[in-house]
Amino acid sequence: MKHLNIALVAHDGRKDELLSWVKFNATMLSKHNLFATGTTGRLISELPVVVDGKETFPFKGKVTRLLSGPLGGDQQIGAMIAERKIDMLIFFWDPMSAQPHDVDVKALLRLATLYNVPTAINRSTADFMISSTLMANADYKPVVRDYTTYIERTLK
Repeated sequence: MKHLNIALVAHDGRKDELLSWVKFNATMLSKHNLFATGTTGRLISELPVVVDGKETFPFKGKVTRLLSGPLGGDQQIGAMIAERKIDMLIFFWDPMSAQPHDVDVKALLRLATLYNVPTAINRSTADFMISSTLMANADYKPVVRDYTTYIERTLK
């Protein structure tokens, strides 16, 4: 199985939902490299999971924590996407609350789209993505549009 680099992000109003999803998918997620924005990363690292009747902490020390989203964490993940270091983005965003860093969120989602990174913005989509047979396919590479013409254009 290929080890994917998975970014996990959640607005405050969706952190509990993301933690519930991570707990439910702990076995699968523990096989991959996890990156998360500040508080979300801390909460995932401290998340207890019961396995065979015993409480364990499968993500302790296994989540690369970035800055808090409003302090630049969203942009750090965006930079990793642009550098092709993120394979999947799970972002439980809260559409009911205004965010002080909405422009950063928009930029992150734009980069994920630009580089064709599989992105889930809610639990249903995250469930479909993590259960996809493509998760285990080491040969799968998302098709990224060739932007050479754009990069090499001449400005007048």
